Amino acid sequence: MKDTRKKREELRKTWDPFLLVPFTDQEEKTGKLFVFLYYVIIFIIGLLMLAFGFFSKSALMMLISVSSPDATTISNRPFSLLFLGCSLIVPNVLVFLKMLWKITFTDSSLPSKEVLFLVCGIELLVAFGTTVLTVVAMPHFDIITNIMILNSVCILPAVTQVINPTMDKMTKWLMLPPLLSIFLVLVGFVLFFVGYQMQRTTYGVVGNKDIYLYIGLAIGSTLLVSLNWWENFTSMIKSKRLDRIRLDLEASRNMTYLISSVVRIVVTGIVVGAYVPLSGQSWSSIRNVSSDKITIVLSLFAIQVISSALCHWFGVIACKMHAFRRGFALPMIFITPAVFVAFLFMFGMRYKTAKDASGVGNFSLTLYCRDFDSTLGNGVEVAKQLFRDVSHGLCNRVGGQNDVHMALLVGEFVTMWLGLFLSTLYVWMMNTDRIERTTQLYLKPMYEAAFIDQCSLLNIRFYSREQEYRFKKNSEKKVDDEPLMIYLCATMWHETCDEMIKMFTSLFRLDQHRPKHRAKKDNFCFESHIFFDDAFIEKVNKQTGKKKLYVNEFAEFLVEVFEEVYKGFCKDNSSFKDQNTQNGEHKIMPTPYGGRLCYVLPHGNCLYVHFKNKQRIRHKKRWSQVMYLYYLLGWKLTRKYFTSLEKGESQKNLERRLKKEKHNTYILALDGDVDFQPSSIMLLIDRLKKYPKVGAACGRIHPTGFGPMVWYQKFEYAVCHWLQKTAEHVFGCVLCSPGCFSLFRGAALMDDNVMKKYATKATEAAQYVQYDQGEDRWLCTLLLQQGWRVEYNAASDAYTNAPQEFHEFYNQRRRWGPSTMFNIIDFLNTHKQTKKKNPSISRLYILYQVIYLIASILGPAIVCLMISGCFSFIFNWDPNLCVFLATLPPALYIVVCYKVKTDIQIIIAAILSTVYAFLMSATVIAIIGEMVKQQTFMTPSGLFLIFLGILFTVTALLHPQEFHLVIYGFLYIICIPSGYLLLNIYSVMNLNNVSWGTREVASKSQQQNKDTKNHNILDKNCMCCGWDTKFRINKYQKITSSTEQQQPLLPQNESQDEEVQPPVEIDATAEECWIHQLQEKSGEIEIVEDRLDDDEIPFWEGLIQEYLKPIKEDKAKQDQLTQELGSLRNKVAFVYFFINALWLISTCIIQSVGLYVSIKFKELNANGPLAEDGIMHLEPIGLLFIVTVAGLLIVQFLAMIYHRLSALTHLMAYIGTEEETKQKPKYELLDPASEFA
Repeated sequence: MKDTRKKREELRKTWDPFLLVPFTDQEEKTGKLFVFLYYVIIFIIGLLMLAFGFFSKSALMMLISVSSPDATTISNRPFSLLFLGCSLIVPNVLVFLKMLWKITFTDSSLPSKEVLFLVCGIELLVAFGTTVLTVVAMPHFDIITNIMILNSVCILPAVTQVINPTMDKMTKWLMLPPLLSIFLVLVGFVLFFVGYQMQRTTYGVVGNKDIYLYIGLAIGSTLLVSLNWWENFTSMIKSKRLDRIRLDLEASRNMTYLISSVVRIVVTGIVVGAYVPLSGQSWSSIRNVSSDKITIVLSLFAIQVISSALCHWFGVIACKMHAFRRGFALPMIFITPAVFVAFLFMFGMRYKTAKDASGVGNFSLTLYCRDFDSTLGNGVEVAKQLFRDVSHGLCNRVGGQNDVHMALLVGEFVTMWLGLFLSTLYVWMMNTDRIERTTQLYLKPMYEAAFIDQCSLLNIRFYSREQEYRFKKNSEKKVDDEPLMIYLCATMWHETCDEMIKMFTSLFRLDQHRPKHRAKKDNFCFESHIFFDDAFIEKVNKQTGKKKLYVNEFAEFLVEVFEEVYKGFCKDNSSFKDQNTQNGEHKIMPTPYGGRLCYVLPHGNCLYVHFKNKQRIRHKKRWSQVMYLYYLLGWKLTRKYFTSLEKGESQKNLERRLKKEKHNTYILALDGDVDFQPSSIMLLIDRLKKYPKVGAACGRIHPTGFGPMVWYQKFEYAVCHWLQKTAEHVFGCVLCSPGCFSLFRGAALMDDNVMKKYATKATEAAQYVQYDQGEDRWLCTLLLQQGWRVEYNAASDAYTNAPQEFHEFYNQRRRWGPSTMFNIIDFLNTHKQTKKKNPSISRLYILYQVIYLIASILGPAIVCLMISGCFSFIFNWDPNLCVFLATLPPALYIVVCYKVKTDIQIIIAAILSTVYAFLMSATVIAIIGEMVKQQTFMTPSGLFLIFLGILFTVTALLHPQEFHLVIYGFLYIICIPSGYLLLNIYSVMNLNNVSWGTREVASKSQQQNKDTKNHNILDKNCMCCGWDTKFRINKYQKITSSTEQQQPLLPQNESQDEEVQPPVEIDATAEECWIHQLQEKSGEIEIVEDRLDDDEIPFWEGLIQEYLKPIKEDKAKQDQLTQELGSLRNKVAFVYFFINALWLISTCIIQSVGLYVSIKFKELNANGPLAEDGIMHLEPIGLLFIVTVAGLLIVQFLAMIYHRLSALTHLMAYIGTEEETKQKPKYELLDPASEFA
């Protein structure tokens, strides 16, 4: 038979060479335009960083120059010194605000006394040294010397690099740069001293009699400032005490820096405040400063502060974009030379101007310095005054021996600058990862105002914390360097062929992107698993009575679709057979849960299809997830360590290795119809790799399909991701990581109270709603409660089919709505315990969720008031009458939902939705017409409509690839009554219905089976998931018609998408015909029958017995559960609608009272002035609603802007490091002549 099949396939290839190649088969490549844009952005960021650093340092130098005792621009020194000190304080204020924000929105521990005293003591010395250097010493030096002296703060970091105990483990030449740095800085100090000594002894310049004191203060202050980076350059010192201090500091960094920033602010203020009277000046003189001098000082201060902050921010962005050398180190190291050249150029231009104006043939620099006060030059008056002070300082330094003093100046600068460059040479050799954590890049959370470039370079971590661990333990790779294992786990049931093509195409793309032979090089490997629910049918031979086990037609579709996609991804049709053979055998085998199909993809990666038999193992999506969690994380990951322990290996080493492997094992949860690119997975992996406490990350889900329902969902999904998910990500954690495309960390899933609790069978009515109606949201709730963070990555795109019919959409949301509410309530009930475990959960985030939950509960009442406003606006009826008319249809719909079957409920909802859509359309048009007629938009309705329009438009503009979704915004607005009123009522009133509601289709073979066995039952309609339904199915379609009768609704895991029957034990004598069935369907891909490993069989038997044993029907328990679900529905409905009724009644009462409690304000015309008699009234509840909703939207909008910047940074980093995969050649048929040549 096998030979016959081969001959048939060989014959078929001669007349059927055509391929089914998916349109989206090729991996999405980054276009040349995006690559060019990446380099342009990096260049612009580097240029901006250089520019802002230049302005920051130049403004600081000029601020110091005008604070000089010899300055003529600002005669009031206390005023300029005040703002010079304020410029030093600003970064510490920013640190205080940043740490306060983190403490507010995350959990932060208190530091120990030892750490607090150590850090605050060092920060006190650094603040003292910085203030003395910039406020006391530097105003007495020339501007070139001031530029130079700032570079000397690298001396102690260079010393610690030389004496670092790990240097003997490195290449010897690495010790040379810091040694040269120390030497050059010391030479610079000598030249610095010699230059001013020559100046004093040769010319005896007046006013410099204390120059030695200021030189000593400057050198001593730079040594104190060098202590600022103590943690960076003592990280390798082997000291248990230092290790303990660093660990304590790491755990309490937010609180420690909050306190130390206050210390620095106080110390800076004291030094500045004390220096003014000690230098013979008075603070009272600042009252006599003229307005033009105030403008000069404030302008320099503003330029310095703003430029410093922007330079630091762009530096962080460049590092996160993986542009470390060209986008960060290069512009930073050239900031000082740029300022040096600029001031020398300015000095030279003024000298040239003076020479040209003098008319003297032998005009020299000595003459210029003697008469520079009379040669202001051309240009803006303020600039001329500032440059005169700069020239005055240089002339005092250069004097008459031009060449010698100028050579000393240049020598000071070159030696000091080279010393900084060599001491930070390690920065150029660092190899950072994409979106490297800021705490991994920088030691200090902020910059130093006086040392913007020096601080940015020296603040880069010399070693990351993981590298410290590697050196100290003499061993192991850091956690991020461990190989990653990704398990792609998809659940399937009754997917169509088109949906299967999307899934397989995505898997083949990833196989092409990450071939197995490159797994070691890429430090990344993956396996794909598909868990196919309810795949088997049992047939009985009427003549012999013998039972035979087959798979249903959906499993057959899977095999056929796989072969077609496999062929499409092969290089060409002729090499398909050879490639199929060389990759390894494709195997099929029976298992305790049903059967397994093992495919080898074209590039060597494996795909396992697990066919589940519902009579052997529990079916439905959550139980499929429990199945693969225990199989992959329990059997494949954990068991091997217990086996090694039994063989006598060290328990401590095994525990450490197990911990690392759990940390680096990820599970990508997928739906059977999802479509994604390899880049989407890589972007999610980045989040989990860089942030160890991230337990899950989800991407941007795009609904696909056609029709008004899909258009509505496209905008709904967009708004949810644009605003809601970003706000949750920024302020706390994402509450739901969708099961259709989410990456989970193995260590998070294996944590206490997560996987074990997720495998719990629901026993109470509320548990059926929370556990089974939205299993992905419940899993995320468990992760959050255990202390793990859940994140959202907007650059990771995935596409999944959305309901295209109204009834399917309502049934899907009937599951999602109650599940969301129950999980949020569970999260809020345990918020105290969750906050203690989860540092990302704060009180403000809890408050945000409470407000959001209240707004969601009041959705029906708010929509009723909106509809009431529509009636009042269009027909000018009495407000209370409008509220009554707006409330009447929903109230009647509640009664209808109590009395009639669900399909009639949905039909009525569809009719009402259409009516409401027309009403909303008329209202929007009427509001716009009224604004045009009255020539004003300053009305509550007009303002709110304009606010929503601007908000959604700007938000869409920030998502340029999704801007076209704004077109569906109008449909979304007019469908608000359907989505937030009728749907909420339908969900609450059908809370006792815990069936799945979507993809409810019986297979053709199952339908035929029921036709032969249960004709009487079929005539009365067969029950499917609690629905009495007649099906008409063809091979590629879902339900085409259905009718229903009111029946008790069954829980999800006790219902089935066919006639409900108690599970029947499979007859051991039943013949396994499904293996030969799939081998026949496979066609050109040869599938070899195999058997499961003997060691794995007991695992599956134990897992099924413990967690996944099919649930047998118990009539008594079923009746009790039905009553409990009905009781839960009644309780929730009463509370839910009672709260909404209270809101409506309160509004009616206030409207009845009228003008006595309303808020009055005058109406504005379009051109701005107040209308003469335009008095408007707004009731407090309406104002509260507008303020609350607008406030939530504004908060979400601000969070979205922050998140967009983060997403752009991540995307640019990915583009910059993306590996080019081999382009797939076009499919070409062989030329007949060459084929038979």
